[in-house]
Amino acid sequence: MKFTTRSTTNRYRFTIKEEQTIKMLLFFKRRNVMRILMLGNSYTSANHLPLMLAEMTGAEVVAHTRGGARLAEQLNPATKLGNKTLKALHDEKWDYVIVQEMSNGPITSKEKFMTNLSKLCGLIRKNGATPVLFATWAYEKNGKQLKKFGMEYEDMICSMKETFRETVKRTSCLLADVTTAFEQQAETVKLYAPDGSHPSEAGSKLAARTIAKVIWNDPKRKKEVS
Repeated sequence: MKFTTRSTTNRYRFTIKEEQTIKMLLFFKRRNVMRILMLGNSYTSANHLPLMLAEMTGAEVVAHTRGGARLAEQLNPATKLGNKTLKALHDEKWDYVIVQEMSNGPITSKEKFMTNLSKLCGLIRKNGATPVLFATWAYEKNGKQLKKFGMEYEDMICSMKETFRETVKRTSCLLADVTTAFEQQAETVKLYAPDGSHPSEAGSKLAARTIAKVIWNDPKRKKEVS
C-alpha cells in the first residue's frame, strides 16, 4: 500500500517515520487475521458457504472447489484443482484447512477417503495449519437422491458417522460434525435443496455455524489468542 506525503487541503502529511509506523501496523493487522482454506466440492461452495464462514469467524476464507471433486483430486498436481491446492499449502500460511469429501465417498470408497485425508492432514500440518474434517450429511430422508443411492436414511447416517469417527481417530484432525447437526434438525428445518443432496441456504448456514464453533472452541486457537 502506498501513502502520499504530498500536502493537500484534505490530506494529512506523513513523515517518513510515520509512514513506516503505519505500514508496520497494517502488516501486523494482516498477519493477525485468521486464514482459512476450504477444500471440497459443490457442498462447500453452495450458497456461498465460505462467505458465511468468513462473516461468522472474521477470517479470510479461500475456497478451492469443483463440482463432484474428491480429495484425491486435491492431492493430484496434474489437475488444475490439485495444482492450485498443493501450491497454496506450500507457498501460503493458513490457520485452518477445512476438508470435505464427495458426498458418498466415505461410504463407497472408505479406505481411499481415509488414506487421502491422512495425506492431506500431513501436508496441512507441515504448513503449520490445523486440519478440520467437514463431515457432511446423509441424503434427504425419502428424497430422490437417497432412493437413487439405494440405502436407508438411518443406515447412511450410521455408516458415515462410523467412517468419520475412525478417520478422526486415525488422523487426529478436528471434526465439524455436520452429519449430526443435519440429523437433529432435518425434520424441523428445510436443510436440503430440491435434489435431496445439496444444502439449502439454511443447510449451508448450519454447516458454517458448526464449522465456526469447532474453530472457536479449538484449544490451540484459544491459547494463541490469550
